[in-house]
Amino acid sequence: MSSEETNGFNPTIIGFYCRWCTHAAADLAGTSRIPVSANVIGIRVPCSGRVDPSFIFDAFTKGADGVLIGGCHLGDCHYDEGNYSAFKRTKILQKVIQEFGIEPERVRIEWISASEANKYQQTLKEFTETIRELGPLNWDKHLQEREYEISV
Repeated sequence: MSSEETNGFNPTIIGFYCRWCTHAAADLAGTSRIPVSANVIGIRVPCSGRVDPSFIFDAFTKGADGVLIGGCHLGDCHYDEGNYSAFKRTKILQKVIQEFGIEPERVRIEWISASEANKYQQTLKEFTETIRELGPLNWDKHLQEREYEISV
């Protein structure tokens, strides 16, 4: 019995995928008929370095329970150092959301090359399970609690 069946929670995850690597791995998984989690909605971006933190906050405010950023392996970025920027930004963002009482594990960055359809599949499976274990985000509740803490 899966944890989805035991707790009834089916998470919504937004994925921001580098067009050169992770998005290509997603395409390869599809054309190879490799089953992947249907909980993840993938959005192609030019580079993982172009994922602005506001995109992640926007995803959370619109109902996402987790955000996955997929990019080229470090050293293989088509835009030289975009993935290094994404990595640094993600680590800072995880600390910021923790200040709101949100688990930093809800944001994950992963390096998946175009040929790694199986890694793509495994990453989605693991991340979906992580979010399922954390439960629904309930963004509004976190913001209301934080607002109360600030105003008191």
